[in-house]
Amino acid sequence: MSGRRKVQVSFVIREEGERCHRAGVNSLQYDHNLKRLYSAGRDSIIRIWNVGNPKEPYLQSMEHHTDWVNDIQLCCGGKNIISASSDTTVKVWNAHKGFCMSTLRTHKDYVKALAYARDREQVASAGLDKAIFLWDVNTLTALTASNNTVTTSSLNGNKDSIYSLAMNPAGTVIVSGSTEKVLRVWDPRTCAKLMKLKGHTDNVKALVLNRDGTQCLSGSSDGTVRLWSLGQQRCIATFSCHQEGVWALQPNEAFTQVVSSGRDANIFLTDLRQSD
Repeated sequence: MSGRRKVQVSFVIREEGERCHRAGVNSLQYDHNLKRLYSAGRDSIIRIWNVGNPKEPYLQSMEHHTDWVNDIQLCCGGKNIISASSDTTVKVWNAHKGFCMSTLRTHKDYVKALAYARDREQVASAGLDKAIFLWDVNTLTALTASNNTVTTSSLNGNKDSIYSLAMNPAGTVIVSGSTEKVLRVWDPRTCAKLMKLKGHTDNVKALVLNRDGTQCLSGSSDGTVRLWSLGQQRCIATFSCHQEGVWALQPNEAFTQVVSSGRDANIFLTDLRQSD
């Protein structure tokens, strides 16, 4: 008996009809047509909410991941959701009915970020394995549990774990951010490397591109938001409103303003036409 190793097991007992997340929320997506909000949780669950019914907003849960859901992306006009998880998988869901259609196991470590090119119906995934994979959404939504073999293109060159990803709607530019503290830029149509942008002094946690892929916004653990010109291949403005790391960015359609939030628990609205 003295040589037997003790194993400690812990688990959470929850209510059968649980109507809220048990841990933090990592990502949100909103369907304007159905007025549905999708939330991705650290409890491994994607939950669906009806924002048109504030008294009883909870609709249902989508449960298939076994670890944090780090990012989600609505696609195909809101019919499907792609999810990325720390269980190393990317999953394809029927957003309207709330069930998992297929599971992709190409990544070898936590999958931290997704990017979506709406005009091409293309999704990119990236994570701690330093890899970026490109997926054709129409192919993914045709997969089944028994037939989930799919070919994918990959973008190589990242030297550190990837925490953020962005692609413009036309799918002509993709940008990644990592603990390498730089932005790496590719043409996803040819998988060709375009440039490497230096300026941040810590992990790049948030990225967003404008519609034509000529400008990029980045948020970093160094507390700054930077505006980059991809044509000039340089940072053209730096914003230092946050006291700690920047985790999320949401620009307006004209790319003249951005809402940012982060570790300091503040939300700022910044005019991109007025730099520090």
